[in-house]
Amino acid sequence: MSKAAKFTVVAAGIAVIAAGGWFGGRIAVERVVHDYILQNPEILPQAMDELRRREASKALAGVRQTVETPFPGAILGNPQGAITLVEFSDYACGYCRQSLPDIDRLIAANPDLRIVVRELPIISPHSAEAARMALAAAEQGKYAQFHQAMYSAGQVDAPTIEAVAKKVGLDMERARRVAASPTVEAEISRSMELAQRLGFSGTPSWVAGDKLIPGAVGFDQLSQAVDAARGG
Repeated sequence: MSKAAKFTVVAAGIAVIAAGGWFGGRIAVERVVHDYILQNPEILPQAMDELRRREASKALAGVRQTVETPFPGAILGNPQGAITLVEFSDYACGYCRQSLPDIDRLIAANPDLRIVVRELPIISPHSAEAARMALAAAEQGKYAQFHQAMYSAGQVDAPTIEAVAKKVGLDMERARRVAASPTVEAEISRSMELAQRLGFSGTPSWVAGDKLIPGAVGFDQLSQAVDAARGG
């Protein structure tokens, strides 16, 4: 029997099982499925990829627009880009810091890419303070500068956050007021809720199209996800 024919038998067998076929037929079909998988183990990664795709699509259902809608100004790359990559990040996250060169390469290679950064302050006692100041920087149109400088500082504590904010030229009185505002607090809570819904428990975590990608996966995997989201 050809591989295509066997696949047809497997598909039909699964349909029989799903429909509650009679006991003897079910055993026979399960044996065919078992043998087919053993003879063609390469289908397992394909099946897992499809399962992950379906689970991601289900998790994103109803919240994709919210996930991809940034806090005003909290964007890297092209603000008007047609392709969106979302990053959930924490300034105390070393893996997020290691991902910065990958983000720079993605932006350079994809002029149509906008990267929406969602603050997910879950690592250190000062993560939330840094996240609030980052959004205050976004409100002043200086998010990218603060984002880069904060990671370059190498640590997250109150003096460093203050120093970075001053270094990038924030109006500090205005920044402190915005950082403490209910709007910023609501944005951080929203990101926390979205991360929980999407099953993200760490940073960095990414959303590209219908793909959910946890971890610092590197340039190649992120680039493939961006291409897939573009339809390429």
